[in-house]
Amino acid sequence: MQEEVVKRLGVLGWPVAHSRSPAIHNAALQSLGMGDWRYQRLPVPPSLFAPTTRALAQSGFVGANVTIPHKQAALKLADSASAVAEAIGAANTLTLAADGTIAAENTDAPGLIDAIGESLTGKRALVLGAGGSARAVVWALREAGADEVSIYNRTPERAEQLARDLGARAVALPQAADLLVNCTAVGLAPADDELAQLGLTQGAIGEYPLVVDLVYRAGATELLSAARRHGARTRDGLEVLVAQGALSFSLWTGRPAPLEVMRQAARAGAGPV
Repeated sequence: MQEEVVKRLGVLGWPVAHSRSPAIHNAALQSLGMGDWRYQRLPVPPSLFAPTTRALAQSGFVGANVTIPHKQAALKLADSASAVAEAIGAANTLTLAADGTIAAENTDAPGLIDAIGESLTGKRALVLGAGGSARAVVWALREAGADEVSIYNRTPERAEQLARDLGARAVALPQAADLLVNCTAVGLAPADDELAQLGLTQGAIGEYPLVVDLVYRAGATELLSAARRHGARTRDGLEVLVAQGALSFSLWTGRPAPLEVMRQAARAGAGPV
């Protein structure tokens, strides 16, 4: 009897225990009857990212998502990259060929726009953070027609570099805008000073009628809770995760992603598991 060959997928990150990607993708695979596919967490520290990723294909992996803090390293490691990933300067989706070559894509950018689901033409946006996710967000907002994209980061030099790279502007303090997007890890673990860590106050949240937090956990982050108290429209990290995950899923499998199945899986027990 021939042994079943399992096609493996995973998510590379450090930390990665909180990720809902396995639940989302495994539910999608099951719903489509793809029993010979599996998706798992791959906790990898930065020092081991390159050798671990290079070895994945030998273990049956055909694709991997990439999360904090590896997105820029993923692009550098890849043998080829899409125009979008190159323009952003970061990758969140890797396709692993049997010959060991790695192709990089970025589905964070289109996934964000899909999750927001409304026109950004002429809008002012403030992005918190300057890492790999922030690079995708800044690029996506510019491409979607935002009139002005500002970047605030606790390390000003990183915000200034990102602004130069992608045609945005760095700001010394958070400023009022039509849209606020948190691309930092603040809020991943509940804390009493989440807003302060982001450079915000309870009152200042009222200056943002639309708030997106890429972080997700059991219960809303303080940023989203404060935004909702002010009557803002909000999108949480799970909506964005499902949207970008659906694009990765189709890229790897060649099948349309079952969005509602993925969304339900994301919401079931959402948060660290």
